[in-house]
Amino acid sequence: MGNYAEPESRGSIVQPLQFIGIISNTPEVDSPTIWRDPESGTLIIQSYKASEVDLSRCKDVGSIPGHSADVPDHETVIRLPKEMIKSIVDLAARLATHEEVKE
Repeated sequence: MGNYAEPESRGSIVQPLQFIGIISNTPEVDSPTIWRDPESGTLIIQSYKASEVDLSRCKDVGSIPGHSADVPDHETVIRLPKEMIKSIVDLAARLATHEEVKE
């Protein structure tokens, strides 16, 4: 699976994820949520599944020349609500200043 490796769970202690943010109208409507794995620094994102129209639009644009626009079986495409981008930007700013990320 690309360059990502899940933390080992056998014989070692896995640090809990850090909660980063959730959409503001939760729990009434939706629950897109972002967590950060403190060991790998990766984000884990729960959000809306991309529609077939979204996937088609992604394929139309593509990415870098020579790279397949197909989504591998071990990946998925999501649609992240606009207001959730702020959570990622705020996290990036805290990490850039080496500020501790708190739950």
